[in-house]
Amino acid sequence: MRVVLLFLILFAGWLLMSGHYTPLITSLGVLSCALCAWLSWRIGASDHEGLPTHIFARLPAYLLWLLREIIMSNIATAKIILFGGAKPEIFEVSASQHTAAGLATYANSITLTPGTVTIDIHESASSTFIIHALHSDFGDDVRSGEMDRRVTGLEDVPKAEAGS
Repeated sequence: MRVVLLFLILFAGWLLMSGHYTPLITSLGVLSCALCAWLSWRIGASDHEGLPTHIFARLPAYLLWLLREIIMSNIATAKIILFGGAKPEIFEVSASQHTAAGLATYANSITLTPGTVTIDIHESASSTFIIHALHSDFGDDVRSGEMDRRVTGLEDVPKAEAGS
């Protein structure tokens, strides 16, 4: 079932980006998407983590929240750049995600938000990130745990499943 869903997602993306809908081009698109889905199935990449269908329902709300955060941080970063007042800091923050994909999502979300960059990830029993912030206000936003909570809610994988 995941392979069929992967094919449909790939083909929908292909249709949106192609712009050419002649029979030859469309059939080549179908073939290439089918080949990619089949190869993904053969190497075992369309599993629970490779194609996380469990997050699809919660993903739009998270992306809208993240887009809002990016816009607000862009404005704050522009003010710091234009009017000065950068007070950079480096700090550690704990991550509560259970999977590598969850940790990557959290780290990338921090980095996508202007004014903060994930420098390093220490994976262990309790993962921690080393973060660089342009100003302590950005650091306070990360330390508040709101993004961590939202990414963990997006991930929402029981620990027993996360280890497999």
